[in-house]
Amino acid sequence: MKYQIEKLLQAALATLPADVLPADIRPTITIERTRDAAHGDFATNLALQLAKPARKNPRQLAQALLDAIPASDLIAKAEIAGPGFINFHLSAAAYQQELARILDFGPVYGYSQHGSGTRSLVEFVSANPTGPLHVGHGRQAALGDALVSLLQTQGYEVSREFYYNDAGVQIQNLALSVQARARGIKPGEAGWPEAAYNGDYIQDIADEFLAKNSVHALDGEPVKANGKPDDLDAIRKFAVAYLRREQDIDLQKFGVHFDIYYLESSLYTDGKVEETVQRLVASGKTYEQDGALWLRTTEYGDDKDRVMRKSDGTYTYFVPDVAYHITKWQRGFRKAINVQGTDHHGTIARVRAGLQAADLGIPPGYPDYVLHKMVKVMRGGEEVKISKRAGSYVTVRDLIEWVGRDAVRFFLVSRKADSEFVFDIDLARAQSEENPVYYVQYAHARVCSVFRQAQEKGFMHDREIGDSHVALLVEPQEKALIRRLTYFPELLENAANALEPHQVAHYLRDLTADFHTYYNAHQFLVDDINLRNARLNLVAATRQVIGNGLKLLGVSAPEKM
Repeated sequence: MKYQIEKLLQAALATLPADVLPADIRPTITIERTRDAAHGDFATNLALQLAKPARKNPRQLAQALLDAIPASDLIAKAEIAGPGFINFHLSAAAYQQELARILDFGPVYGYSQHGSGTRSLVEFVSANPTGPLHVGHGRQAALGDALVSLLQTQGYEVSREFYYNDAGVQIQNLALSVQARARGIKPGEAGWPEAAYNGDYIQDIADEFLAKNSVHALDGEPVKANGKPDDLDAIRKFAVAYLRREQDIDLQKFGVHFDIYYLESSLYTDGKVEETVQRLVASGKTYEQDGALWLRTTEYGDDKDRVMRKSDGTYTYFVPDVAYHITKWQRGFRKAINVQGTDHHGTIARVRAGLQAADLGIPPGYPDYVLHKMVKVMRGGEEVKISKRAGSYVTVRDLIEWVGRDAVRFFLVSRKADSEFVFDIDLARAQSEENPVYYVQYAHARVCSVFRQAQEKGFMHDREIGDSHVALLVEPQEKALIRRLTYFPELLENAANALEPHQVAHYLRDLTADFHTYYNAHQFLVDDINLRNARLNLVAATRQVIGNGLKLLGVSAPEKM
């Protein structure tokens, strides 16, 4: 809808004489939906934008644009408002004709090519291979996967990446924990490591190691255990491969796949960390103090300079982070998005500072971040904190087993990422309109039932008849539903630009409410063949848009419930 108004304005601009608008002025046309329906459907500030460079009164310029706009059956009325805004009241035909586009484009309705030609990378989950995936990782998985789908609707070439922190103290603690279990030591007993992992899964790893079994992650070679409790290096390799495999299983159950797995350890073995340090030293942005090597991150907006190499010769954790993000740029990803917990907020400034200091032409805002808060799980009015498997937290696998994948994915993406989220198990299992995923899926199934009933009554859906009689859709509920449907392309563009998948979930809930209101107010399978097919076109378009939206969130669109 916005695009069609934009084309009309472009045509008007092209016909304005030079004494009204100089030929060298090339404006960017911005069109917004009005907040008040009394002011029309859409508005533009184009005349206000052009007034200063054209040296014209904005209202006079707005009138010149109105006079130059080609005649169109899409516009019922266009008028000047305030200091020079132009408000557009669309005709009923403009909305009704959009139904045909929904049915024509089907599964790609609402898609655009705004991001065409831009290689993009979304990194998400990126859990340390030290235990099962918890519900926070689940929120990341739901957000990240939906975000990739959103960007793809705008033409971006997107890859999904999982970054494994397979080096460092936590991995050493994992190995020591498995070693203690392999030696028969349990949590709380003498000899149990102070920083050990206490979940039952540690015993499972130890048992597999002692049995000399083999494991491998999706992207790795099989790792065979030698069964020797004293071989800590062998235990470490086996434990990491075992837990990576477990995480792969959980993600497959969640319907999430990755195109690239990137190992932190490879940054060291491939020399990327050392290369990054040398590059930063060569840039002149480092200095020595107290035996440590520092980076002047304050020159790039950080609150204090950061240590790169400690006095003992080891690197701080932000150095491999900078090296890793340099590889993203070098691999050709001009748009990079990290989905992480809000506890990573402090790393943003220093990572971006390191990228700027590396002097590689990386833009200041690279990469983008989507930060999410953690999830509280409730059941029976009480918080659920413990998982037998993990020992101290609820896992993604637990949630899927309790309420099913669809509910988990919809719920975890249904709120803005940086807001607190309470996952109510009882609500997710409820078959009522209070349960948002059930409410939306039920609308899709309801439409499917309408077509089954039509077939049972001997009514064949004739889309051509519906297209030619779309003007019969004049009921208030029909108008409201059509308007909501035509907003879908804008929704996708807005949600992708804002990196906010929750907008899709909110839209689906609103669209579903409009549909259920329509369903309860009118009969679709009426005797009038023209009205019947027009209404069947409308509900078919509704089914299509609901299905498109659910697919973006990784949620199924059932035909029966």
